[in-house]
Amino acid sequence: MGRSAARAVLGAGWLALAVAGCSPGPVIDRLPEGIGGLPAGAPARPAAPYQYPAVHDMPAARSAKPLSEEEQDRLEKELQATRDRQVGREGPKAAEAAKKKPPAAKTGQNTGAKTNP
Repeated sequence: MGRSAARAVLGAGWLALAVAGCSPGPVIDRLPEGIGGLPAGAPARPAAPYQYPAVHDMPAARSAKPLSEEEQDRLEKELQATRDRQVGREGPKAAEAAKKKPPAAKTGQNTGAKTNP
């Protein structure tokens, strides 16, 4: 056998080892613990693969429409009236604490969101 034939056989052997190393799961399960296999007390692999959530699926369209400006203002006033009634029941200290809180700005955007320049 010539040098080129020996190199070809050796290269084929290394290629076979590299390809066999791509999916070592079932092979490692059968190896003894002393040469890199699973320990004796290791749990068995699951029979079925894990089911992951479909993260790229789009949710269905919403059936409810967003509130109009008038509806949002009406609901805010109702919430403020409810808060004022509850503060009145709790006593004067709670009323003072509620008055110290500044009202939310009505800009049509979330107050905590940063604007994009």
